[in-house]
Amino acid sequence: MQKQRPAYALPAAIVGGALLLAAGAPPSFAGPAPASASAGEHRATLDRYCVTCHNDRLRIAGLALDAADVEAVGEDGATWEKVARKLRTRTMPPSPRPRPDEAAYDGLVAYLEGELDRAAEAAPDPGRRPALHRLNRAEYANAVRDLLGLRIDAAALLPPDDASYGFDNIGDVLRVSPALLDGYLDAARTVATRAIGDPAAAVEQITHRVPPDLTQDRRLDGLPFGTRGGARIERYFPVGGEYEIQVRLQRNFIGGRIMGLTEAHEIEITVDGERVELFTVGGRRGAAEPESEESEARRRTYGDREADAGLRVRVPLQAGRRVIGVSFLDRPAAQVEGARLPYLRSFAILGEATEGLPHVDTVTITGPHGAAGGETPSRARIFTCRPASRADEPACARSILTTLARRAYRRPVSEGDVATLLDFFEAGRRDGGFEAGVRLGLQRLLMSPDFIFRVERDPVDAEAGTRYPVSDVELAARLSFFLWSSAPDDELLALAEDERLREPGVLEAEVRRMLRDERASALVDNFAGQWLHLRNVPHAVPDTRIFPDFDDNLRAAMRRETELLFETIVREDRSVLDLLGARYTFVNERLARHYGIPGIYGSRFRRIPLGDDSVRGGLLGQASIQMVTSYPNRTSPVLRGKWLLENVLGTAPPDPPADVPAIEETTADGQPRSMREAMVRHRANPACASCHQVLDPLGFGMEHFDAVGAWRDTDGPNVAVDATGSLPGGARFDGPRELREALLRQPESFVRVVAERLLTYALGRGVEHYDLPAVRAVARSAAQDDYRFSTLVMSIVESVPFQMRRTPS
Repeated sequence: MQKQRPAYALPAAIVGGALLLAAGAPPSFAGPAPASASAGEHRATLDRYCVTCHNDRLRIAGLALDAADVEAVGEDGATWEKVARKLRTRTMPPSPRPRPDEAAYDGLVAYLEGELDRAAEAAPDPGRRPALHRLNRAEYANAVRDLLGLRIDAAALLPPDDASYGFDNIGDVLRVSPALLDGYLDAARTVATRAIGDPAAAVEQITHRVPPDLTQDRRLDGLPFGTRGGARIERYFPVGGEYEIQVRLQRNFIGGRIMGLTEAHEIEITVDGERVELFTVGGRRGAAEPESEESEARRRTYGDREADAGLRVRVPLQAGRRVIGVSFLDRPAAQVEGARLPYLRSFAILGEATEGLPHVDTVTITGPHGAAGGETPSRARIFTCRPASRADEPACARSILTTLARRAYRRPVSEGDVATLLDFFEAGRRDGGFEAGVRLGLQRLLMSPDFIFRVERDPVDAEAGTRYPVSDVELAARLSFFLWSSAPDDELLALAEDERLREPGVLEAEVRRMLRDERASALVDNFAGQWLHLRNVPHAVPDTRIFPDFDDNLRAAMRRETELLFETIVREDRSVLDLLGARYTFVNERLARHYGIPGIYGSRFRRIPLGDDSVRGGLLGQASIQMVTSYPNRTSPVLRGKWLLENVLGTAPPDPPADVPAIEETTADGQPRSMREAMVRHRANPACASCHQVLDPLGFGMEHFDAVGAWRDTDGPNVAVDATGSLPGGARFDGPRELREALLRQPESFVRVVAERLLTYALGRGVEHYDLPAVRAVARSAAQDDYRFSTLVMSIVESVPFQMRRTPS
């Protein structure tokens, strides 16, 4: 039975304002002592440089610093945190207004942040997460995977999640609607059926589409050597039986005919790497014949719309996860696109039916026909007992559903929890037997609010505004959803149930164990994927008239390079500064050719060293970042500058004013302007200047990279790229190498950004002003250990916002 949490006043665990964990106290909020300047001198600095705009009359940006008490900084944390951030990043005062010297900047920032940290240490405010925090789609899919051993496509079952603060796990925006409840009901039914299997289930047809711009003239990852193109499909089959696999080939845009069939091509279908069928399509029938109108007409029919009608086969498949492969046997002598070389992308789809090589368009799997049962990993995980007789079924069902409910609800279960599930078991058993009963009980479990929501309960009779440590069970859920985007495993849950998580060394050992686990890849997919905008990469469609080599192969390689960099930092516990300054990267042949790196062959990614003079080190040199901060037809110093300002320097520009005029990309006589020339003209507009004078100088540093991240020396006809720019503090640079070096000279700015983004993601809520002392403490702790990733994570896990919660005020 779950223990009832007693009411708390101020928890005894808070001594002197700092949360003292049994595992050891977290880093103190208080930073270095403030500079020796007095509060009066800091007041004079503010009056001289800031109050002209930020006064009670103008209130620019909502700030009135003339009335703010610089001797009572801790009493107005919201205001002074804004001021400290702008001063620390040197974005205020704006150029060309007078600015303090560096000593005055540093002294005022140290004073403000020191006062704010001391106030937070004296009276920590952990903030408040929603009592009900709905799982997003990724968390739902991962929880199902870890509960049932079943991988599902949550995007096919549930509608998209709303996002806020850059992430889709923010509790306040994960609302519930009638349509979403219907989606959860359908998802629960689908998941329960797939996990247990239902031989009476209807025949299902699923079509897998190959991206239309995927070039298929070489071997693709996961498909047999000696093949080219095609598709690799991982699919879970809930029951065994016969399934039909049908292949459709790609049509061209001219007449809708299959291209590349003037010669014969062999198409191989495999299941789990074993060939089940080999088809021949295309080619002349019979001996060679002289050219004539009749032979030309006959060749045209080989590109007919029906040439792939027979590419289907029925195969018996056992229940469980299977890998279906469809590919062409590679024929080096087959016709190539000589007329369109040297483009790397296949353009056969745009040409005549006789051109190019045939490509796979879709693979459709239909079944089961003649369904049969079969054991699967999911069934083995669910059926932990087998009743010997009908009389044994209720006891076995109780054992099964109790075990599943504890894992699914992420807490000890009550008799009432189990009784509800057993009622559904009995209803299902009456209609279809023992397995049908378990399936219906499982369906009810997956619809339970205790599975769909993460629940955090306030202490009984707690007063308004009470700060208290969350329970061990709630802390375990916070930890697992932070690092794994999934529920706690048995080891973590057992420690939480025994209230041992806060024993000396236990929490740190669990964090390190969880970071080593393969489930920590969720940090790559869900944290880095959103923070670094990698989820936008699949949707980027550069203009092929300008970038004719761009294809889906390159798009996927761009994303994978950045994922591998972040994954390496996590797995090898490297410094997060590698994100900016890594002297290595990851490439396959396609990406290496895009970067102009010789000697790399094949689709396999490998880690390669980079010289100090390489432009490809770290995020700033990666094509994924360049592409998602560009438009389809050109670069954007504004988008790139904004990305740097927010994700590296840690401050956000104001929203643009309404009716911003478009950039004039051409002269009056229609000649193209360089991007710098166009931006200079745009910045001449006073309505645009205030933002662009900060954004543009940052973005210009990456102008040597075009809109798909390829290096260039000219921007337009015979116009040399001018990549000079400056940081908000005035440091000058020329090109991406010098920009990277300038950013690495102030590492604390970037580390604070990483810490703040990680804390936002970990809490599932936006970081507020009262959380920023914790962010600074995390960054200081990381600085003592070479900014290692695990140190940032551990410091966040030990922080007040992560460990505690506040009742509503």
